[in-house]
Amino acid sequence: MKILIVDDEPKILDIVEAYLTIKRFQVFRASNGTEAMEKFEMVQPNLIVLDLMLPDISGTVICQKIRKTSDVPIIMLTAKSTENDILNGLQIGADDYIVKPFSPKELVARVETVLRRSDSSVVTETKWSFDKGNLVIYPENKQVFKNQKEVILTPTEFELLTLLASYPKKIFSREQLLENVKGLEFDVLDRIIDSHIKNLRQKIEDNTRQPYFILTVYGMGYRFGGKKDESYN
Repeated sequence: MKILIVDDEPKILDIVEAYLTIKRFQVFRASNGTEAMEKFEMVQPNLIVLDLMLPDISGTVICQKIRKTSDVPIIMLTAKSTENDILNGLQIGADDYIVKPFSPKELVARVETVLRRSDSSVVTETKWSFDKGNLVIYPENKQVFKNQKEVILTPTEFELLTLLASYPKKIFSREQLLENVKGLEFDVLDRIIDSHIKNLRQKIEDNTRQPYFILTVYGMGYRFGGKKDESYN
């Protein structure tokens, strides 16, 4: 697995590289935004650890550029720790967010968790179809089609969708979604899930103001509203 780490602090690059190398990841480094984009195109990493505060191009801009062409998992690594900073990072397509100072062991655990969610090495034809094929999910292939057009989801968005679609009548609280999707305790706030749900709705709903597939159960959480087609697995 190839990991691209982007940070302008050499000590952080050294620490993160050392811990990831112990886990036998192939690590590539970039110390600014320009170098990060060049390495991204050249290396095609399996995951990116991205600092937001870079000397030339901000991590936010880099994330937005990458998301136009790729669903590669991105973990934000930054000193910005306010609620709005975290939500903004998630809204532009980050899969996870770690605040400096951080534990290198926690970072490695987050990397492994996000990679497990995004692993598409198993290829099968299992297919979930909803509402006469309006929404189709290939859970093993990690593909989603809306009106026969493929929708590119981040690993976190895909994990949320498949979890909800697996239990159509079950209401999941935000805490339950965090626990199931993140796989780790997340010490920030429930609105992290709301942010991912908002992004997911923008990709699979015809009308985000009146969602059909991802329903809000006020005061409780979310549930899946699609009707599974009986003719499909």
